[in-house]
Amino acid sequence: MKAKYIYQIVLIPFLGALLSCSKFLNVEPKDNTSDAVTIVDETSANTALNGVYEALASAGYYGQTFQFTTYLRGGDLEWGDSRTVNREFIQRDVRADNEEVNNVWVAIYRTINRANHVIKKVPALPDDVINDTKRDQITGEAYFIRALAYFDLARVWGGVQLILEPTESLDASKGIPRSSLQDTYAQVLSDLNEAEQRLPETTNRVRATKKTVWALKARYYLYQQQWAEAENYATKLIDDSQYELIKPYSSWFANNVVGTRESILETTYNAANPNNHRTAWQPPANGGVRRWYPSDAFIQQITDPAIGGGRKALVAQSNDGSWYGNLYYRTPAVDPSYILRIAEMYLIRAEARAHQAGKRSLALADLNAVRDRAELLPLALSDEQELLLAIEKEKHYEFAFEPHYWFDLVRTGRVGAVLNVTDPNKYVLPIPIAQLLVDPALTPNPGY
Repeated sequence: MKAKYIYQIVLIPFLGALLSCSKFLNVEPKDNTSDAVTIVDETSANTALNGVYEALASAGYYGQTFQFTTYLRGGDLEWGDSRTVNREFIQRDVRADNEEVNNVWVAIYRTINRANHVIKKVPALPDDVINDTKRDQITGEAYFIRALAYFDLARVWGGVQLILEPTESLDASKGIPRSSLQDTYAQVLSDLNEAEQRLPETTNRVRATKKTVWALKARYYLYQQQWAEAENYATKLIDDSQYELIKPYSSWFANNVVGTRESILETTYNAANPNNHRTAWQPPANGGVRRWYPSDAFIQQITDPAIGGGRKALVAQSNDGSWYGNLYYRTPAVDPSYILRIAEMYLIRAEARAHQAGKRSLALADLNAVRDRAELLPLALSDEQELLLAIEKEKHYEFAFEPHYWFDLVRTGRVGAVLNVTDPNKYVLPIPIAQLLVDPALTPNPGY
């Protein structure tokens, strides 16, 4: 019975993704037999790495579900269709049998498993089929994606199972107890350090480089409240002439642009492998289902010139007067999903500086740089708490339809004051019941 559950939960979704994107991956799926012969040279190593990126961009991860289970909890959206199970996220009362919670879990661990195959097998390839530079680059990109995946798991569930070897059999991933949150974050940093050693210091907006590692390190250190390190790594990106806050605000996503100087890392899609976000956000008049939509209160804020400024471009209105989010709008649905942007680096550095004595004026300058790009007047603040609240507010609107606000409120201890979520058990999602049923070593989160 246990084997049957694992096969249904993990193998079938993996095979579905494999069939729809066969050009990406020749690595065996999780919980299947050995794939020792699949990565044999540089070509097959690149194919396997493409599969890691495909998993990162999949519908269960950055292609939709991971993101919406986060921003639905942020308080700015309403539920728009008859599938009421996802209203649990808006109500912040999510059950362990919620299928979308399981979808995210499976998608992220599938991404990790594909990365594990690359990390394990590419370094072992002989020199006559791949050179050291290419070996390091492919392995480094896999380490980066694994770091991002464990970072996201930690934010969503707390401490999780650390699976660091490719899964070769039905029983291989069973029996591993959950690690602590501290150890999970330690794994993130370890993988980022490995990636940083291997990757070139180049600019690539759809693949990981040393610069991409620096950006995620800035976010990591912010979460760890290591302010000087967060400032240092954010500065590396801000000082790089390849990145900038482009104007007007909509320039980084409007008019079908991709890979602008705003972007540090974004995912890619094509007509055969579309981004699922578009259909969920767009109204029926535009070929979507408007599964969720901005609340009236949020519309009032984002369209207020003194609050939203140029960010009003994130929303649009149908002929019937209905508002909808317009970050994902393209036909076909090839909109990127945005993982790291330079605006985040400015606001990370602003927050990190606000916490350091003697740097509040510099923090204010970073905050006002983001405000200027959003067509907002500069602020004049000197009080630390007022400055931190202003940074929180700016990040709220700057990343309104990206998965940041909920996590920011949880990590700063502000989720109770802002969203009236006072039960700390609700700060993380439940471990999916489907996973608890198949692995006795996996324990539930408190309160679920």
